[in-house]
Amino acid sequence: MSGLAITALGLSHFRSHRAATLQFDGRPVAISGPNGAGKTNILEAISLLSPGRGLRRATTAELARRPQALGWKVRAEVRGLGGSSHKVETWAEGEGAREVRIDDKAASQTALGRILRILWLVPAMDRLWIEAAEGRRRFLDRMTLSFAPDHAEVSLVYEKAMRDRNRLLKDGVTDPHWYAALESQMAEAGNQISSNRQAAVARLMQAQNGAETAFPQADLTLLGPDGEELEDLALALAQGRRRDMAAGRTLVGPHRTDLHATYRAKGVAADQCSTGEQKALLISLILANARALAADLGQPPVLLFDEVAAHLDQARRAALYDEICHLGAQALMTGTEPGLFDSLGTRGQSLTVVEEGGESRIS
Repeated sequence: MSGLAITALGLSHFRSHRAATLQFDGRPVAISGPNGAGKTNILEAISLLSPGRGLRRATTAELARRPQALGWKVRAEVRGLGGSSHKVETWAEGEGAREVRIDDKAASQTALGRILRILWLVPAMDRLWIEAAEGRRRFLDRMTLSFAPDHAEVSLVYEKAMRDRNRLLKDGVTDPHWYAALESQMAEAGNQISSNRQAAVARLMQAQNGAETAFPQADLTLLGPDGEELEDLALALAQGRRRDMAAGRTLVGPHRTDLHATYRAKGVAADQCSTGEQKALLISLILANARALAADLGQPPVLLFDEVAAHLDQARRAALYDEICHLGAQALMTGTEPGLFDSLGTRGQSLTVVEEGGESRIS
């Protein structure tokens, strides 16, 4: 069975693209052009065919072409799970909420994850292992969402209950009855979040074991802020009210989880590795995620790699393209020079993006 794929893409007033229509055949796509031409905007539009705020985490207003700010729309024809074909549209008017339509019917963002799986790696993630835990949680949850499309909904339940609990803490409420229901919701949703994350990490580890890859394997661990795994969230919340009240926020729970990685062959923590090794570990995890999904679903996901080739030598670039083609995945990749994709050859499609008069042009 062929992999998941975007077969047609239309952009209207999206970022630097006033209007664009692209056709794809399921092969990897090499997108070249100078910085600022609008290459990443194409990947960002595709990332919005999955739940969430896309690869830049932009607001709906930020996605609209300037200076008109008329709103924007992304239209796509996709080959989805089970080989099904779908027409997907997502758009926003002004600063309004993002809307989704699948096969001409209104749909939730979660529904996007039930027909298509999209993974990405962008330059902003290069410092993932050495910056704050928030970015690593986001990275972890994107991977988890690829295995469990309902993960986003469970996370929203947890976050809403936590916001309400934090409001009680800040108001100095001490009556335990006010906390009980919220902490019960947080515990139920939080345990599901943790279970989803643990299952995702287990799948990633399994997909790395025995894989033929040119990229380093990583050992992954999920830890709380105190360095220990949390076992009983409901009890921890109840016992931590006094401390949380002093802090004005909830200090325990899956919103404090961190993802730790170790370069397996060297036994070195990711944050102690060289810049090149850290990037290679990220690529390895994206590929492991893709292999796991291909095994679970019978189809590899769509992959988005922004400027990934610029950080790899010629041998590593060739190895990356070989692994993508071996997976049978549609990968859309950007780079400033067409030569960065020479080793992909006829196995992929090629596009060039240039900027003319403040507008992106694609050929």
